[in-house]
Amino acid sequence: MMCCGISSAIAGSYEYEELYRGLPFDMPRIERPVFPDATVSVVKYGAVGDGQHKCTAAIQRAIDEMAAKGGGKVVIPSGLWLTGPIVLKDNINLHLEKGATLLFSPDINDYPVVNTTYEGIPAKRAQSPISATGAKNIAITGRGVIDGNGEVWRPLKQEKTTPAQWKRITSQGGFYRRATMWAPAKEDLPRPIMVNLYECKNVLLEGVVFQNSPAWNVHPECCENVIIDGVDIRNPSYAQNGDGLDLDACKNCIVVNTTFDVGDDGICIKSGKDEHGRKRGRACENVIISGCTVYAGHGGFVIGSEMSGGVKNIKCSDCQFLGTDIGLRFKSCRGRGGVVENIWIENISMVNILGDAIRFNLYYGSKTVMVENPDGTKRPAEIAAEPVTEKTPSFRNLHIKNIMCSGAQRAIYFNGLPEMPVKDVTMENVVITANEAGYMTYCKNIKQKNVTVKAKDNKPVGEYYCK
Repeated sequence: MMCCGISSAIAGSYEYEELYRGLPFDMPRIERPVFPDATVSVVKYGAVGDGQHKCTAAIQRAIDEMAAKGGGKVVIPSGLWLTGPIVLKDNINLHLEKGATLLFSPDINDYPVVNTTYEGIPAKRAQSPISATGAKNIAITGRGVIDGNGEVWRPLKQEKTTPAQWKRITSQGGFYRRATMWAPAKEDLPRPIMVNLYECKNVLLEGVVFQNSPAWNVHPECCENVIIDGVDIRNPSYAQNGDGLDLDACKNCIVVNTTFDVGDDGICIKSGKDEHGRKRGRACENVIISGCTVYAGHGGFVIGSEMSGGVKNIKCSDCQFLGTDIGLRFKSCRGRGGVVENIWIENISMVNILGDAIRFNLYYGSKTVMVENPDGTKRPAEIAAEPVTEKTPSFRNLHIKNIMCSGAQRAIYFNGLPEMPVKDVTMENVVITANEAGYMTYCKNIKQKNVTVKAKDNKPVGEYYCK
């Protein structure tokens, strides 16, 4: 894969050139990985696509032998292919043909506990169904489905389910940790991320459905030159920790024409958690997101809460969020550290947002304390500032333009830190209809141009302790 500037003479031939036009930060062009012209079917190695015979060894042998020969395409034909965890190698394109379903085994004994990370912290967890470490030129392509069999791993909260869903899942055995929380096992299982790519370079995910993950669905971490184009990432709405895409401390990424319908955040940008993330010091940077749709999800486009290594140079445009809990979601808390800056968000449409259309919350995991005004209305309580240290998170230089939202519970919620306000945020051409207008606390230099909030409570957006 090439990763370099393209001369003006050939710029028009570059597949993603439109995404770079007017880009407000410098970012090298990235292209799809190129693979040797060699193809092999997993059937050649004894795999049987009947959903009954476990194909782990056959699939892994096909990958290993193709990689040893220099790489190429490993084909999963139409059928139902039951497998344990598999590992991608250099120069391998795992290609799922139309009608192919790669179904990961429901037997948790097939997944050995390995050293990995979770939420940016080193951890021991079950081996991911699909993983790669330090691989170059890898891809998962085609028109098939990758299913993580997540229900054998995930705990379940009753409030996230319908009565029918709760009855169906809990009737299959398992254990009640409390009356309203069920789990498939008595003890916590070290649930794996379904697709875990670590320190990989030149990555392509295209066309495939990724669904039903044990925890996070697709997680490139510390990767470089990543293209995600035209995939469908799905989880049940009740999936605990069922994030769609977590781009974590990655550099030079394109995410386009992709749909998300998940049980947690849809498109999420991260860079490690707390001290480990700060020491690693690898920002998530140079990311273009365009033409994506998020249905169910805690947030449509999200940064945080693990952002301790920093996030910068991100553009998210021409996306729609249809029924997410929150539209644009930025979250962190004291102790994280890290700087989020140079973020451009534009041309976003939202419908039926269950919570906030735009939310900055620097008290993630805590509740806002409200106090009463003399007129009986309420405002956020004043909070004492703490010393600014490396543990203080910072959000600055964000540009939010051409945002249309029809229906939200609350339009705007900015909740900054008194010692480090959310600052230098520009909002232009924003129209939001909501039940409540919302408010901003501990913000600095918030510029608004053509911002209209039509709230049923007939109140303006409140401002408290802002500069």
